Amino acid sequence: MPYSIVIADDHHLVAEAFADLVQKFDNYDVLFVAENGRDLINKLGKSNQIPDIALVDLTMPEMDGFETALQLQQLYPTIRVLALSMTDREEHIVRMVRNGAKGYLLKGCRQSELRQALDDVMTKGFYYSDFLTTQLIRNLHTPAEGGPLTFFKLNGREHDFLKMACSELTYTEIADKMCVSPRTVDGYREAVFQKMSVKTRVGMVIEAVRHGVIDL
Repeated sequence: MPYSIVIADDHHLVAEAFADLVQKFDNYDVLFVAENGRDLINKLGKSNQIPDIALVDLTMPEMDGFETALQLQQLYPTIRVLALSMTDREEHIVRMVRNGAKGYLLKGCRQSELRQALDDVMTKGFYYSDFLTTQLIRNLHTPAEGGPLTFFKLNGREHDFLKMACSELTYTEIADKMCVSPRTVDGYREAVFQKMSVKTRVGMVIEAVRHGVIDL
């Protein structure tokens, strides 16, 4: 059974272009196209099928992509949101991730990247391109004191590791800065991964941003 997709974009031609592309992919089917977030929510309420993926434009009248992502997370948590945008502004990327988006695509992306994004969100649960990862890691700063300790129940050393890991430092460099062995850093990493329910460094960074543990 093909994966089902809905698209929300107030630019009709853009929405139809994405719909036509998706329809050409094996194992994917477009349920409907909505004019904005409110239209999307209304159509979902009348539909007898919950889609697997929602392609959501950021700038829409009545209900923009940020609010739409929040609404979908609350009302339909199983829907994987992929953000669509004409811009690569860091604050927009981070805000959408915090609002539950599983990936961020520029509208000028290649057909192959769209396909990769759809495949990744269905198999991995997220799509984090090199561009997205670089934008997030490069702009991370220290979290508010106590945030990660209370949210993810990290101890002090795990907290220190998380802050350094949300940077471009290698694990070896983190070990040097923490004055511990690389094996000890491996232990911190595994503990943090387990407490944050992630499997990769990128996933750890994304979750830290999404839950407000790391602030811009």
